[in-house]
Amino acid sequence: MPETNQANAAENTQPVFTIEKLYIRDLSVEVPNAPTIFLDRETPQINVQLRTDTKGIDTGVYEVVLTVTVTAKIGEEKTVFLVEAAQAGIFQIRNVPESDIEPIMMIGCANILFPYAREAISDAVTRAGFQPVLLAPVNFEALYQARQQEQQGAGQDTPVQ
Repeated sequence: MPETNQANAAENTQPVFTIEKLYIRDLSVEVPNAPTIFLDRETPQINVQLRTDTKGIDTGVYEVVLTVTVTAKIGEEKTVFLVEAAQAGIFQIRNVPESDIEPIMMIGCANILFPYAREAISDAVTRAGFQPVLLAPVNFEALYQARQQEQQGAGQDTPVQ
């Protein structure tokens, strides 16, 4: 019997990472210059912005939202389209050191969410009447490390009072 208790105790301390739910939290499409924009033959410049937000829902349960904003413009002023998708997921992360939770969410969870966000963006752009936008893969680890270095640099420049 003691062996069973030890096995249960070992199971309870094993790291846990599971996907509870994946969903679109928000999706918007704007074509402010329709219908005349469809007559324009100039190739628009595409700008892609990424943002990852996290929040705790319950003990060991977190929501991660990856927001991808794609803006297509001709010149500086003429917006062809603006599409924003907030792809979200609920993740269970337990028995992991507190210092590892943020990187898991910002890198691991973002990597899981990105293909879904990419598909939502491409589908929305196509449904708006344009050629699909195929987003290139993103290195979320490099983005996370750059943000960490930026924050550390900002912290060093701030005088202590």
